[in-house]
Amino acid sequence: MAVCAKKRPPEEERRARANDREYNEKFQYASNCIKTSKYNILTFLPVNLFEQFQEVANTYFLFLLILQLIPQISSLSWFTTIVPLVLVLTITAVKDATDDYFRHKSDNQVNNRQSQVLINGILQQEQWMNVCVGDIIKLENNQFVAADLLLLSSSEPHGLCYIETAELDGETNMKVRQAIPVTSELGDISKLAKFDGEVICEPPNNKLDKFSGSLYWKGSKFPLSNQNTLLRGCVLRNTDWCFGLVVFAGPDTKLMQNSGRTKFKRTSIDRLMNTLVLWVRLPHLVPYPIPSGFPWVAPFAFISLSWSVVSVEVIRLGHSYFINWDRKMFCAKKRTPAEARTTTLSEELGQVEYIFSDKTGTLTQNIMVFNKCSINGHSYGDVFDVLGHKAELGERPEPVDFSFNPLADKKFLFWDPSLLEAVKMGDPHTHEFFRLLSLCHTVMSEEKNEGELYYKAQSPDEGALVTAARNFGFVFRSRTPKTITVYEMGTAITYQLLAILDFNNIRKRMSVIVRNPEGKIRLYCKGADTILLDRLHHSTQELLNTTTDHLNEYAGEGLRTLVLAYKDLDEEYYEEWAGRRLQASLAQDSREDRLASIYEEVESNMMLLGATAIEDKLQQGVPETIALLTLANIKIWVLTGDKQETAVNIGYSCKMLTDDMTEVFIVTGHTVLEVREELRKAREKMMDVSRTMGNGFTYQERLSSAKLTSVLEAVSGEYALVINGHSLAHALEADMELEFLETACACKAVICCRVTPLQKAQVVELVKKYKKAVTLAIGDGANDVSMIKTAHIGVGISGQEGIQAVLASDYSFSQFKFLQRLLLVHGRWSYLRMCKFLCYFFYKNFAFTMVHFWFGFFCGFSAQTVYDQYFITLYNIVYTSLPVLAMGVFDQDVPEQRSMEYPKLYEPGQLNLLFNKREFFICIAQGIYTSVLMFFIPYGVFAEATRDDGTQLADYQSFAVTVATSLVIVVSVQIGLDTGYWTAINHFFIWGSLAVYFAILFAMHSNGLFDMFPNQFRFVGNAQNTLAQPTVWLTIVLTTVVCIMPVVAFRFLRLHLKPDLSDTVRYSQLVRKKQKAQHRCLRRVGRTGSRRSGYAFSHQEGFGELIMSGKNMRLSSLALSSFSARPSSSWIESLRRKKSDGASSPSSVADKPLKG
Repeated sequence: MAVCAKKRPPEEERRARANDREYNEKFQYASNCIKTSKYNILTFLPVNLFEQFQEVANTYFLFLLILQLIPQISSLSWFTTIVPLVLVLTITAVKDATDDYFRHKSDNQVNNRQSQVLINGILQQEQWMNVCVGDIIKLENNQFVAADLLLLSSSEPHGLCYIETAELDGETNMKVRQAIPVTSELGDISKLAKFDGEVICEPPNNKLDKFSGSLYWKGSKFPLSNQNTLLRGCVLRNTDWCFGLVVFAGPDTKLMQNSGRTKFKRTSIDRLMNTLVLWVRLPHLVPYPIPSGFPWVAPFAFISLSWSVVSVEVIRLGHSYFINWDRKMFCAKKRTPAEARTTTLSEELGQVEYIFSDKTGTLTQNIMVFNKCSINGHSYGDVFDVLGHKAELGERPEPVDFSFNPLADKKFLFWDPSLLEAVKMGDPHTHEFFRLLSLCHTVMSEEKNEGELYYKAQSPDEGALVTAARNFGFVFRSRTPKTITVYEMGTAITYQLLAILDFNNIRKRMSVIVRNPEGKIRLYCKGADTILLDRLHHSTQELLNTTTDHLNEYAGEGLRTLVLAYKDLDEEYYEEWAGRRLQASLAQDSREDRLASIYEEVESNMMLLGATAIEDKLQQGVPETIALLTLANIKIWVLTGDKQETAVNIGYSCKMLTDDMTEVFIVTGHTVLEVREELRKAREKMMDVSRTMGNGFTYQERLSSAKLTSVLEAVSGEYALVINGHSLAHALEADMELEFLETACACKAVICCRVTPLQKAQVVELVKKYKKAVTLAIGDGANDVSMIKTAHIGVGISGQEGIQAVLASDYSFSQFKFLQRLLLVHGRWSYLRMCKFLCYFFYKNFAFTMVHFWFGFFCGFSAQTVYDQYFITLYNIVYTSLPVLAMGVFDQDVPEQRSMEYPKLYEPGQLNLLFNKREFFICIAQGIYTSVLMFFIPYGVFAEATRDDGTQLADYQSFAVTVATSLVIVVSVQIGLDTGYWTAINHFFIWGSLAVYFAILFAMHSNGLFDMFPNQFRFVGNAQNTLAQPTVWLTIVLTTVVCIMPVVAFRFLRLHLKPDLSDTVRYSQLVRKKQKAQHRCLRRVGRTGSRRSGYAFSHQEGFGELIMSGKNMRLSSLALSSFSARPSSSWIESLRRKKSDGASSPSSVADKPLKG
């Protein structure tokens, strides 16, 4: 990430004095200006040219250009070399300038946002980029925080303010921040203008959840923590205003520290092309024995390779527009289309092996719904039919009617009427259950109009629970720092709030202590079942057993569960306990540990009330998308900042985790040794299970590091790995990262919880480094930006968490389900088209160039060319450019529906089967074979042939016209064979290119051009005379047949003896069409049709639905691949095994997944 400031030496500590710019400027802190663009007006030309000439092909072209400009060794005019190079550089420069323009536009939009800054005692409007460290700024409700601030004061009591941190951690729920008491009263402008406190704190870093420092003011020192800060990217909510002191600005803010660097992304085909260019052209850099032999090769190579760069860019541009125009990836609800934000990565979408996904807002809607509950041993939420069977969602009756409650949320739906009946009948357990939900929380209530309540919750779970209590008659209405007012069945009751024992990741529970109007003190507690069930009174054992069964049932459905309990406290005990709590809160050392011990004491021997089950609603189509991508041999890892329980529940909901899995390993170690031991046990468990299942792995094999990866990835059973952020920090250390990668890659699903944005990027980088596989990262928040930039392909979800992820992404759309279409349709087609384009391009250019090599033996390598110089210039630019572009843009092997139905079709891209070094040399061999026939057949015919008038046919110009015409016709027929999907554009370009060739040929040998340019077009009438001879046309036809027939024969035999999966799918599609046509014919002649034919027809229609359901997808796809393509399937699998074995070494544990 570039910034608007010069590089500075690393800081040891940050010192910032309020209202004193002169003092702060001597530290040369970064300004608040950010810059994500790469160029400016002055640097664009030199920097862009430098980047372009880092391409091996462009550097080679420049070297050839210099040689071609020397008349003594050049056989062609200057324009044949300069024009293509300038064209390539110009097209690329225009594309880069356009991309950078939008980056500048985005930067200016952010940097020019307005903020209120206190300058010389007056609040002034300043642009964000002019805000400096030490400034005091004022924020108002719903405004973005401009920089990392120390909260000084706010409009709320006790200096509280509420923020939304979606841009930072992906969570849309609100969080509370509080000013330290000494500054919380500085709400007046005059007082703030006199404030001269100095903050001394840690240097800039990327830790979002930690901040340590001190405020020095009026001779006193006040400790500062993360609770006192507002970070850039947050949004102020439910707070009229607040004031903050700028501590970190611009690139030093934690948001920008987590953004990562913008990396230049290049596809694997680009890298392969660089290697191939070196291979092919390296011999040309070596002096030839005959000095004049070099020049005739250079210009042809230059023109062909330079035009290939242009063609590739045009094809990629076309692919990106297809993504933009895809109506099936358009979200009508949000009016958001899919967008290809880059044009350089389209074919790599067809080679993805690993997907790294955020959870909140990407897989889920981040909308919690109260689904079920267990109260006093009775489960509510399921609806049963008259036979006692559980009713499915579509079979359920109308939802529960809450019209009795004028304060009910009309959006809330619940299907079990028996719970409302229990509430209305006054069941004490049910009333206490909902009373707890209405009191035990930190939700803020806002009532804009009478009876219109809006809840602002720190977590979506809390919001869902409080809303459920509201609808069932226990309405949380308002709160003060000391009271909570609840309307219980229409009666307003105010409880005195004595204490809040807040939730944290270690306690995993929350409690409140309240006094009711009768003076009775009660503690209400809700928390994770693993924690709370151990703190219940022994008298609740029977109820505990029943509730545990309900919890297991809810968890099996992927619901998020909480256990509810209460405890009565007598006045004397509470007073004594509250005194000890106050002392612990004032302690200078080990304050958190002391408070935890005090809380632990009171939260014991509680009485069980019941449990809740909440559904975190997945985005539409997420389970089906994950199932489909898994069948395409794509591994999906979830990297989330959410807690472990939440992430695991979502894993079950979206079917990443299933009850059928052999085991789910959970790594939670806090030290290096603990993490290493847990990973080792997981690997041993997988190996032991495989041995017991008869795989035959020996103990020595299990301990062999050289074969560890290949053995692990071949283990029997399905496993999942769940690892926490603090454990992941150790697992990513240099001496343990390979062990972590081995274990993770052997698992079907991997979930990393509580990870920081930087850890997300590190996980992606680890897989890129060792697995050598194409990675894709997808997310929707600013916390995903670093991961998106690190992966080969970054996808941004334009959701509810801002546009930071979209701005940093290569592709964007609004829903996760569109990912399957992006990869399986657009990605696979792009890879197929690009590979076919490159194979054909190298073929036609070797056929074109190598003719000169054979001609050199007969002209003494004198640098004389076979073709006319204008043919050399126009061959790639005019005669053969459009047909191959049409194929590269429009071609497809199977329709889009079949691409989605048969995800196995995606595998060739992952294995790089369609264009690699082997395929490249096959294209070269075919081109050389064609060039031999193209030269020697006309040469042999012309040696003996005569014209109609008996004169000798053999002359240089006639030979050149014959060879050139043969070449254009042969390559046109060849691209017709290569085209798998014919459109009107293909027909127009192929036959139109042939027509243009003959038109230009006759024009160049016409009297008109000779009269205008006698020195350039001297051979008047040569083309007409040559092509008027039957012998010439016979030669052209013979050459075409001999060049094309072996290709036709080879493809025919391969199709019948060794078809690949796409051949099988096309064949099955043809069979379906014939069956439907026959069926229509039978109906047309009046036959009713037999039951068997009707069944077959309906079976065909239902086959796609069965596959799309995901239930039998694996069987369907595998069955098809083995149906009539058994040799092809085994060939792909054997290749995968070879790659696995070859990559398994102590230095590189990288390997492709073996799962088919």
